[in-house]
Parts: sequence; structure tokens; C-alpha cells
Amino acid sequence: MARKIIIDTDPGQDDAVAILLALASPELEVLGLTAVAGNVPLALTELNARKILELAGRPDIPVFAGCDRPLSRPLITAEHVHGKSGLDGIDLPEPQIGLHLRHAVDFIVETLRREPAGTVTLVPIGPLTNIAQAFRQAPDIVARVQEIVLMGGAYFEVGNITPAAEFNIFVDPEAAAEVFAAGAPLVVMPLDVTHEALTSRDWIDGMRALPGRCGPAIASWTDFFERFDKEKYGSEGAPLHDPCTIAWLLRPDLFTGRHINVEIETEGRFTAGMTVADWWRVTDRPANANFIRHVDRDALFTLLADRLARLP
Repeated sequence: MARKIIIDTDPGQDDAVAILLALASPELEVLGLTAVAGNVPLALTELNARKILELAGRPDIPVFAGCDRPLSRPLITAEHVHGKSGLDGIDLPEPQIGLHLRHAVDFIVETLRREPAGTVTLVPIGPLTNIAQAFRQAPDIVARVQEIVLMGGAYFEVGNITPAAEFNIFVDPEAAAEVFAAGAPLVVMPLDVTHEALTSRDWIDGMRALPGRCGPAIASWTDFFERFDKEKYGSEGAPLHDPCTIAWLLRPDLFTGRHINVEIETEGRFTAGMTVADWWRVTDRPANANFIRHVDRDALFTLLADRLARLP
């Protein structure tokens, strides 16, 4: 049986690749996309989610708009990375796929209550506002979650939006703190691992050479996306942050990490949004997350190329 997942997203070029990877993988059943404000405001993230599904020819998958701001802070966005649309790099037409009227949080709650306990995995690849709100609204669903596999945080790599914090956690650290403390099984893809998942020119050219719509779109997105990282980090490619979550669901053997305690800093003057990862287990705080450190980069991109080539 395919593993049932809900992707909570703020697309984002790398979000788009993650969504397409999931759609190209028969091991996964995408029950829906829930949009959250993050890389760009909510009106754009829900629009981008629908554009991605239309590109992939998947009008059957519903899209729900969720929270338009963090739990208790003003929204911070990342157009400087992703462009004004959030999906700069290629112009996609207005989608024919409509937006469902239900709130994303309600969809998450209703789905977890409807499906058998322990059969739905949440894949948040943006700020954790929708997930925290769902847990606040319906605490009973926490025990029904099979796993949460999220992109966020950093330890050795430290921050990409402040010196101490990764963007997804920094945007809504209160939401992150609640999700990390909730008790659901957690797998965390921090910058430490995603910065090993760097694209190459050969891989991008391979995507551009694919027949159909999706491969060239991925190449165009990545061309746009990598300009920021090349300038900021001096890297030779762009880190595909969010696809690491989907790759974990498909091939966890490609990754290594530790089951450790991770706390979220919400009050620090310079460190708000920091993921305080007890990598060396120097405290007696109980482990609450599988914190991933490394990935087999070549095997990851072989997997990506194989799966994404199946798309229309």
C-alpha cells in the first residue's frame, strides 16, 4: 500500500521539486496540499501549489489555503530568494484547478481523524503554523500521526536567515516549538543535510532535456534558485532543501542522523528560531527528533532523476 501523506507547503522552487517527486513516486499517495504563508504570502503559495499540480497533470489532488501569518509574529517572506511570485524562473499559466473552500487546518484535522490511526504522514516544508494550529485545535490527532518529516532547522550549518536560525523555523518559532514538543514522531531535515544536496550543471541540463513539461520547468526553477546560493555561499549548485523530505520517505537508507533532543529558541535576542540540537547528548532532555546530518548526494540525485523523468 502507498504511504499516505499531506504536504504542507509554501512553494518555493524547491517545494515544487519536492511535490513533483512525491507525485512521481507510486509508493506515496498525496492526500492533499495545504498551503501556508512563508516564502511568499498565502495568496501566492496556494496559487503556486495549484500551478504545480496543473503542470503535473494532477487536478485530482485538492489544495487548501491555511494560515496567512505566524501564530504571534508578523510574517517574514523570502522573495529575495524565490522571486516575487515564489516560483520565478518560468511563467506558468493561471491554473484551472480550483482552491478548496475548507481551511487547511480543518483538512488536516479531518483527515487524521478519518484515516486509521498511524497511517498519515505530515510533510511540512514551510513554516509550521498550519501543523501547530491543527494540534491546538484537535490535540487528539497528535497520537494519530504516523510521522512528521519536515524541512527546517540547522546545527553545524547554523542559520540562513539570521546567524542562528533557518528560515522555516525562524518565521514561526512558536509554532515550531509546539510541534517539536507535541510528541509525534519527528524526522528533521536541517540545512546540514540539505546543503549536501547540491544540484550540478549536468543534472540541470538533464532535467531540461527531458520530454514534456515538468523537466524543463524544474531546470528553469533551479537555474533561478541557484543564483542566490552561488552568490551567498560560493557553492556550485543550489541546495534542494525540501525534496530531501520526500526522498527520506522513499529511501531512508540514503540518510544518516541521530535521535536527539531538539528545542526551539523563541525568546533569544539574537537566537530566536534557533534549533537547539543536543547532537552530543550533553543534557538529560529526552530525544524527540531524528535529526538528519548527511545524505548520499549522488544516490539522491540518481533517485531524483529517475523519478522526475516519469512526469509528463
